[in-house]
Amino acid sequence: MIPNLLRGLFGVTVVLLIVAHLGFVLIRSVPGNPFEDAKALDPAIVANLQERWALDGSLFEQYQAYMGGLLTEGDLGPSFKMRDVSVNEILAQSLPVSATLGLLGLFVALGIGLCAGGLAALRPGSWWDTSVMGAATLGLALPNFVLAGLLVLLFVFHWQLFPVAGLDGPLSLVLPALALGLPYAAANARLFRTGLLEVLGEDWIRTARAKGLSPGAVLVGHAARPALLPVVHGLGPALAAILSGSLVVEQVFALPGLGAHFVEAGLNADYNLALGVLLVYTLMLGLANMSVDFVASWLDPRIRL
Repeated sequence: MIPNLLRGLFGVTVVLLIVAHLGFVLIRSVPGNPFEDAKALDPAIVANLQERWALDGSLFEQYQAYMGGLLTEGDLGPSFKMRDVSVNEILAQSLPVSATLGLLGLFVALGIGLCAGGLAALRPGSWWDTSVMGAATLGLALPNFVLAGLLVLLFVFHWQLFPVAGLDGPLSLVLPALALGLPYAAANARLFRTGLLEVLGEDWIRTARAKGLSPGAVLVGHAARPALLPVVHGLGPALAAILSGSLVVEQVFALPGLGAHFVEAGLNADYNLALGVLLVYTLMLGLANMSVDFVASWLDPRIRL
């Protein structure tokens, strides 16, 4: 287990370095600069600002300065638009919001998806099975920003149960988490139902039933673990989609997370902030995929071989 963990961490580190190198070159190669909108400033002041943040040198000199700070001190540099504020400070404030939203979205995707798929598999062909599969198909067809709008119409304007936008207590994250997680709950319901129906037809499951075990005991104690493998293998792409989807959901609900800063950094040519958010998303996705591999190997020890 320890060698696998070390190999996983090494792989994540390599990917981070590659993304940092390529991201720096691509972002700095985009036409424009952070001071293009500062037309009212004297050219000498703009030159001083560029010199202060090491933007007056060649691309290679800027690369050396940035990578030197990143590799030696973990310094992501200053923000060019939020003067006198470092990217590290901005990420330290916004990362907990995005991480909490992502975890809540994953909880919705797994909790609702597994419960609905499990109950549907216990009664295949029933009205419940048909309803769950119909809702799952509808959930897969709706983008999260459309779902976010529907949730706002129902639970904010019609029933007035939740705040519409901003971060004002735990209730502010309920609708964003539902908008983020429900489409993947639909996918998990379909995957878990299919996996359970396949496992429930095995001989060893019939043996467990012949021993007098209840349907719930057969499901939880025997069939659930192997049936979870398709869901776990689908978590990698789902986590990537949840992280990328959080950019849109955070904008819809005006949450002060990484998504808002990423969009603002792109609009304002804030190189350091854009690259910092990109590296954080890469790290989160790498660690999440590594966790998925460990869960899959725990569910099926044959994967370790």
